[in-house]
Amino acid sequence: MTERLKRIKNQYEELRRRMEEPETYSDPAVYARCEREARELAPLAEAYTAYEQAGFRMRSAYEMLHDEELGELAQEEYQQAREDRDRLEKEIRLLLLPKDPNDGKNVIVEIRGGVGGEEGMLFAADLFRMYTMYAESKGWRIDIANISETELGGIKEISFMIEGAGAYSRLKFEAGGHRVQRVPVTESGGRIHTSAATVAVLPEIEEVDFKLDLNDLKIDTYRSSGAGGQHVNKTESAIRITHLPSGLVVECQDERSQYKNKDRAMQILRSKLYEQEQAKQNAAVAAERKSQIGSGDRSDRIRTYNFPQNRVTDHRLVGDNKNFNLSSIINGNLDELIDALVAADQAEKLSRQAEA
Repeated sequence: MTERLKRIKNQYEELRRRMEEPETYSDPAVYARCEREARELAPLAEAYTAYEQAGFRMRSAYEMLHDEELGELAQEEYQQAREDRDRLEKEIRLLLLPKDPNDGKNVIVEIRGGVGGEEGMLFAADLFRMYTMYAESKGWRIDIANISETELGGIKEISFMIEGAGAYSRLKFEAGGHRVQRVPVTESGGRIHTSAATVAVLPEIEEVDFKLDLNDLKIDTYRSSGAGGQHVNKTESAIRITHLPSGLVVECQDERSQYKNKDRAMQILRSKLYEQEQAKQNAAVAAERKSQIGSGDRSDRIRTYNFPQNRVTDHRLVGDNKNFNLSSIINGNLDELIDALVAADQAEKLSRQAEA
């Protein structure tokens, strides 16, 4: 590991030197490439430099531990340098973990009401509201591609895009079955019911990442159903795309423009097909995907929202770390929960790395 870190540090320093040379900064394309590569290497190179400096401070302080005048100060400096080095070693190990290539992408989210009838669909609407509020707090943009609602304001299913820096890296942990325990608004007896909804999370895949063969597609237009006034009754702007080889169907009817609906439907279809292709290449990914999406059954869950106890429990976490305040979570304050899931994911990867 040390040799690899030294190479990264030397490569980073060489890029910084090149960026100061006249022939580099006089060529915008070359300078931009060097800057991009240096920016990618900077976190590891700077952490390793600080790690080396902490080691040097430790050695220097150790040599003075037995000095009558400076021994006490040297002991304090040695302890602080050791703590800094240990902290930086952990930081470096995290930085060395394989990066998810999709973390920087926008995200496509699909929510479906599961078991529980109308209550499951009302819960699906609550989840959509939760993610909308979280996205707004991050300054992300939400675009609805397709939605099917109930008369009571529930959601049978909805597909929407969230655009913003780090959207997939944060929301990928939301994929799976979500269970709710509460007294339904439709229940007159005041009994607590258990219902569920499923959430699918896909990275947005651009055309350069995955190309579609137009000969494999059947594209239909139809009139939008839902809000939109007279427009939806006069114009067939909604789009349905069927991928014939796989049977996948994607619909988009939120935009007024047929072109925009088609473009958004193609984005969603690319993401779904890309995910299928990745799953074929890695059986473990396929098994994980199946476990994430699940069946929508009450027992198939990653998280439980217990309204009577005002508690959210994420079943992938352990101990006291798995429970959160429901009122805060349901109103879009997801960072504490997601941070815990990120930390658990990193700990698992570090464990596998140590075993390898």
